Amino acid sequence: MGLLSLAIWLPIASGLLLLALGRDDQAKAVRWVALIAALASFLVTLPLITGFDNATAAMQFSEKLAWIARFNVHYHLGVDGISLWFVPLTAFITIIVVIAAWEVITERVNQYMGAFLILSGLMVGVFSALDGLLFYVFFEATLIPMYIIIGVWGGPNRVYAAFKFFLYTLAGSLLMLIALIYLYFQSGGSFEILDWHKLPLAMPAQTLLFFAFFAAFAVKVPMWPVHTWLPDAHVEAPTGGSVVLAAIMLKLGAYGFLRFSMPIAPDASREHAWFIIALSLIAVVYIGLVALVQKDMKKLVAYSSIAHMGFVTLGFFIFNELGVSGGLVQMISHGFVSGAMFLSIGVLYDRVHSREIAAYGGVVNTMPKFAAFAMLFTMANCGLPATGGFVGEWMVILGSVQFNFWIGAVAATALIFGAAYSLWMYKRVFFGAIGNDHVRELRDLNAREFLMMAVLAVAVIWMGIYPKPFTDVMHTSVDALLKHVAASKLN
Repeated sequence: MGLLSLAIWLPIASGLLLLALGRDDQAKAVRWVALIAALASFLVTLPLITGFDNATAAMQFSEKLAWIARFNVHYHLGVDGISLWFVPLTAFITIIVVIAAWEVITERVNQYMGAFLILSGLMVGVFSALDGLLFYVFFEATLIPMYIIIGVWGGPNRVYAAFKFFLYTLAGSLLMLIALIYLYFQSGGSFEILDWHKLPLAMPAQTLLFFAFFAAFAVKVPMWPVHTWLPDAHVEAPTGGSVVLAAIMLKLGAYGFLRFSMPIAPDASREHAWFIIALSLIAVVYIGLVALVQKDMKKLVAYSSIAHMGFVTLGFFIFNELGVSGGLVQMISHGFVSGAMFLSIGVLYDRVHSREIAAYGGVVNTMPKFAAFAMLFTMANCGLPATGGFVGEWMVILGSVQFNFWIGAVAATALIFGAAYSLWMYKRVFFGAIGNDHVRELRDLNAREFLMMAVLAVAVIWMGIYPKPFTDVMHTSVDALLKHVAASKLN
């Protein structure tokens, strides 16, 4: 079995094992099995990084087996510089989620841990799939564990939020399925994504394909105006659900633009780039203003995620290397930063059982260690230089200015709004006099929480100070993608 297959099926098999064998009276053993499985799944991804050849844009670590021979469907996996980093990132975030739930989840522990392990494997499958139908199966299958996570362990309105999440994302994906079937017949019976990249297509066909893919990926990102499911899902999801949703699941949609929309329909992508740019700028500015007026911490960070993902889609559709690479770097850094922000909110919620900003005040007096970590993550969320949040945004703004000065100028306002809503939330929660008896009784981070925060802090600072390993991996693949998009495919 290849490394990518191990990265996919090891967590899925471990998750299924926990579902089958674990019981609530075995919760301690279940937690340790889940942690060992998550660590093993992460270790399996490390040789992908060390053995990756930065000099080629070709797919590496490829595996190909016949799956449904009658329809020429293959179990075909591979990664390039665009998808490589998302495989270890997914496995890394799964470890954090397992540690975060260690003491918090006390009922149905085996089902909770099993759902996250299965979800981790499925998301790695999305980033690795090179067969269109295989991609679709993994892409849709991720909905099931997340639907269960929100619906079972979520807040008071969890069923409504889970339904909204499922229906929005499923409805968008159905148009993508039609597009995949069309491409299958147009290519003479092939589901190979790389074959579709070379397929000549007339402009009307490209336009229809572009908007079919847009429907699936825009909802997943989510882009304005199909973003309304995300704040509800975040608010109701348990802490681990919010972390995975923000850190990884939103990236599946953005990744789809690079793997499907742009290379399969390059002429339509260039023709309708203004549409994506406009929606991205609305997300960056309008959603930033919406975040400013939120009273719920989770809702505020959820809206900030939409604004940050607006940077990603903006970077992709200005079609220069700074923009696309910046969008990819932003996706990875947002994985660390947004995950850390939701974990920080989870630490407070576990103690006070409130997400309302007004329920706090003066937390720095009782939780100084936690306040220091939260300050770092808040600054990274603002895009402070020397943190991971800065590098991607800076690259996208530079690329935007190169493309059009005014687009760059509007995009740069996001840094102001980001600082405004992030720092204002931090001020009201952490600074000032102790707000109430709940805050007075707070205990600072325990060893488990400190470890979790420290690991994420290292990741955020490392990415801010030394982003070269990330950009070096991307360079050749991004360059090849931009050359491909620049060439017409009109037949």
